[in-house]
Amino acid sequence: MHIHILGICGTFMGGVAQLAREAGHRVTGCDAHVYPPMSDALRNAGIDIIEGYEADQLDSIHPDIFVIGNVVSRGNPLMEAILNKGLPYTSGPAWLSEHVLAGRHVLAVAGTHGKTTTTSTLTWILKEAGLEPGFLIGGVPQWGSCSAALGRHEPMAPFVIEADEYDTAFFDKRSKFVHYRPRTVILNNLEYDHADIFENLAAIEKQFHHLVRIIPSEGLVVANARAEALDRVLAKGCWSKLEKFDITEGWSLSEDRVVSFEGKEIGPMHLEMPGRYNALNAMAAMAAARHVGVDPSAALEALARFAGVKRRLEIKGSANGVTVIDDFAHHPTAIQETIGALRERIGSERLLAVLEPRSNTMKLGTMKNRLAGSLAGADLVFCYAGKGVDWDPADALRPLGEKAFTTHDLDQLIETVIAAARPGDKILCMSNGAFGGIHGKLLAKLAEKASA
Repeated sequence: MHIHILGICGTFMGGVAQLAREAGHRVTGCDAHVYPPMSDALRNAGIDIIEGYEADQLDSIHPDIFVIGNVVSRGNPLMEAILNKGLPYTSGPAWLSEHVLAGRHVLAVAGTHGKTTTTSTLTWILKEAGLEPGFLIGGVPQWGSCSAALGRHEPMAPFVIEADEYDTAFFDKRSKFVHYRPRTVILNNLEYDHADIFENLAAIEKQFHHLVRIIPSEGLVVANARAEALDRVLAKGCWSKLEKFDITEGWSLSEDRVVSFEGKEIGPMHLEMPGRYNALNAMAAMAAARHVGVDPSAALEALARFAGVKRRLEIKGSANGVTVIDDFAHHPTAIQETIGALRERIGSERLLAVLEPRSNTMKLGTMKNRLAGSLAGADLVFCYAGKGVDWDPADALRPLGEKAFTTHDLDQLIETVIAAARPGDKILCMSNGAFGGIHGKLLAKLAEKASA
């Protein structure tokens, strides 16, 4: 089969492309933003990419089906041509469900925060247990070079997938995860996000209920016991076995990180990643792995060897005694947890938080009143309000007083951070995008400062 993917350089659609290519299909695609690392990964996989969405692509390619990413909307020239010519098309999640996930034991990881890390953790546990899982992760794990692989393809072989609640496509407004039909699901947490498509938290809870009600009675729901929104979701109905974590009656974690299940101690958790939230996510992964036969003690042994995920407190380098760290955090809760986890690791050393409010929710200003509180654990705060931010970040960060600096100029931001940085500092850059290559620019400027 020849498939042509619109929006191929997105994390999810790029993963679908890699899986399709590994399965033996001919894969081509197009995107408006063709740049590394995804463009390199796709081309290395033998996938041809066209820059842009011009309709004249149809003169040179004649695929069996077009797979449409959710970045594509009406008015897109290529999409309009596909519709006008009556050509066959489907969504990425639908294609994945039919051609990759059918007949597999799907383990899905859903929630507002921690999906990528937990998906990677669960995949690692299954790999270390010799189960050869398939996987699709919304990021690149430190233990591998790709974000997706088919794994052992046989009936009921495990496939781990990051289960996003964002909508499927312009012609299918259901959340992506309802297409995956999981037998095991982790519900990490649930807060309001994606303000561009969800009116309120209740609308997201409805989509999570849609996910829960398609899990088989022999399936398993692993749910955070401390999330009120998840309690409301489960109160609407749960027809599968339910195991809760962060609760004494279910999966619990002591202050010194000893894991217990239903009151029976399993053993201590040794995890490279800092922060209690990472340990809780890892414990949820243990519970899900147990559902496919992995002994919890073996899971703990695997966790001790887990290296983490790129762009999650990833050290990018050091210069002039200053360490630059990258993290994907962009929601206030994730920002606060990330700062707290780093603080746990560095103690009283100075922490300089550098933030780009880039997600659609943050650009809309939906979470601006929570921003100052989420950044309070940093010693200094620098905020870059880029294109699309039409609210005043200086006003939002006013409660932080003189320790906060805001600007709409990236070069000015970098110069101000460099002027403030001193040996021993940790600079934490947080954004769900490339942040204008800020990590490399900071390291280069720090090196210049050292040699001056």
